[in-house]
Amino acid sequence: MNLKEYLFLPVLLILSFQSFSQNKVESFLAPSDTLNKKRQTTVIVTETALASATLLGLNQIWYADYPRSKFHFINDNSEWLQMDKVGHMYSAYHLGRFGAEMLNWSGADQKKQLIYGAGLGFAFLTAVEVLDGYSSQWGASPGDIIANATGTGLYVSQELLWKEQRIIPKFSFHTTQYASMRPNLLGKSLNEQILKDYNGQTYWLSVNLHSFAKESKIPKWLNVAFGYGAEGMISGNVQDDIPISVENPERYRQFFLSFDVNLAKIDTKSHFLKTIFSVFNTIKIPAPTLEYSANKGFKAHALYF
Repeated sequence: MNLKEYLFLPVLLILSFQSFSQNKVESFLAPSDTLNKKRQTTVIVTETALASATLLGLNQIWYADYPRSKFHFINDNSEWLQMDKVGHMYSAYHLGRFGAEMLNWSGADQKKQLIYGAGLGFAFLTAVEVLDGYSSQWGASPGDIIANATGTGLYVSQELLWKEQRIIPKFSFHTTQYASMRPNLLGKSLNEQILKDYNGQTYWLSVNLHSFAKESKIPKWLNVAFGYGAEGMISGNVQDDIPISVENPERYRQFFLSFDVNLAKIDTKSHFLKTIFSVFNTIKIPAPTLEYSANKGFKAHALYF
């Protein structure tokens, strides 16, 4: 179900790549020192329009193919070994972060950034849950809503506590053998698999070391990342597995420890590069990684994606 949630993220990021002549890019991307009402209005109107258009599009393109129903809830907390829930947290965090950064660009104060900017992810993803609730194919998930709130809370709490983001959710992906077993569910193309194949997804909490030891000589950009993944899933629940071979794969959780780079901590005066770094700071860089799982123990990766 994460396909719908991720549809809005690329649309939102387009705002960071406006078509301006080279000599105007820096001045345009530079945040305003004081409230720029024109910018603030542009941000609010654009975000509202994009969110509304995306929801209308989802309603017509995605949900129109399935029967409607009365609004109802479902309990899907046991599905996909909770990988989808971590994905909701990740999406809510970054949608909220981008919303707050765009209001910061307009010169809005911190209160507005946190309420109207950071709240963007939670509000949008909650609206998607409402659409789910009226579809007989799915249903509104309390677990998803809690995960959305957790992602928003992670951003807001760090801004209130530290005035900076020291712990950033990140994402990485590698292709797996499981997609070929059930391509209709886990994806046929690489683009579909990135969104649908939870076996290849890894979600990280990337922690900036220098932020917790500001007097140290630790490079400001160096992070340590704690990851979570799962494999052996060819359906949401094990009882929904279909025979695909002599025996179905075993489901298991994975835990990772790795290094990472916080692109936002790289010193540059270029607002264009800062914008690019902000966008790509959602992705965990490949790095040497230590993996642990209950059934396979420890495993070292020279380079893990």
